Amino acid sequence: MSVAVDVSRDGLRIAISEERVRDIVRTVCRRERVTDALVSVAFVSNSRIARLNREYLGHSGATDVITFELRSGDGTSQGAQPVIGDIYIAPTVAAANAREARVGIREELTRLVVHGTLHVLGYAHDEDADRMQGEMWRRQEALVAAIV
Repeated sequence: MSVAVDVSRDGLRIAISEERVRDIVRTVCRRERVTDALVSVAFVSNSRIARLNREYLGHSGATDVITFELRSGDGTSQGAQPVIGDIYIAPTVAAANAREARVGIREELTRLVVHGTLHVLGYAHDEDADRMQGEMWRRQEALVAAIV
């Protein structure tokens, strides 16, 4: 059993290394007691994430992160189904969010990798203003604080 992480950049420059991204995903899985997972993290252009956003979520425009949980298994015991999922991150949107939140781009990219990984692991959050009060957000921020 293992946590395998594939990272692609589509030719984009990102402020954290591919190895760091793999480490973040593995750290989240380890802390969530998931030992069997296959996760891909793709850093994509605003136009590509906007297409994904429109096609799969019915929303217009670019967003910072989109996650697809392809197989939800518990990923924790031999014979169980591994967790499988894809995470798409738009670094340009992440940079704008970092400026707005007055945090560094590396911290914001870490937050998005953690956020996407939690979704792959089956966590969900409300889409309204209360999302920052929910369990997933608290877990996310605790993980970001421990990782950064």
